[in-house]
Amino acid sequence: MEDDLDLCQAIQQELMKNGYLADCCNDGETAMLYALNTDYGYDLAIVDRMLPVIDGLTIIKAMRRKNIQIPVIIITGMSALDDRVDGLDGGADDYLVKPFHIRELMARVRALTRRPRQIRETGMLSYSDLHFDYPNRKITCNNRDLVLTAREAELLSVLMKQPKTAFSREQLVLKVWGSNADIEPGNVDNYISFLRKRLRELHSNCEIKTIYGSGYRLEDPHA
Repeated sequence: MEDDLDLCQAIQQELMKNGYLADCCNDGETAMLYALNTDYGYDLAIVDRMLPVIDGLTIIKAMRRKNIQIPVIIITGMSALDDRVDGLDGGADDYLVKPFHIRELMARVRALTRRPRQIRETGMLSYSDLHFDYPNRKITCNNRDLVLTAREAELLSVLMKQPKTAFSREQLVLKVWGSNADIEPGNVDNYISFLRKRLRELHSNCEIKTIYGSGYRLEDPHA
């Protein structure tokens, strides 16, 4: 779903070259029809935020309201922090700013599409006042609950499995994005910021601490 016809076709060709089946459209109205039709059985959507007629963020929010939980990558020229936060809070799982290299997009596609086959989590994760339903990506605390994005869910699961353990940025990249992903360790900081916001929204006792020279750890400083 990309309004630049040349870029849309280039992405489609690259996806097909890598063994994916891919549909392509150039306006938000058509994209909305594709996105909300579960008969197509898509595994992932790549959505331009600034589509004509209906913008990409509106499409993603409509997908999530309909409980369509496939991974979504936003591609956009809007690079401000507030824009990234709005995109991820609106239901996207990843955010890629133009101009980007097609190899990076393919790495992110591989990371998101392989994850359901790699991770076979069942049941709940609990620590302190947090209860995390991993399969449904729902975090509950103090009678409040939030549904996380795919990346937020995987990052939180790593931290909750080993609370009070410090993970370096490099370790978190490996555990969340995988060894083949072309992701800079500094990108972890953005997702840590998003998770901290989630914990504040839930009024949790838990905090994600920055450990100087080591990375991050989940802890309850009141315990």
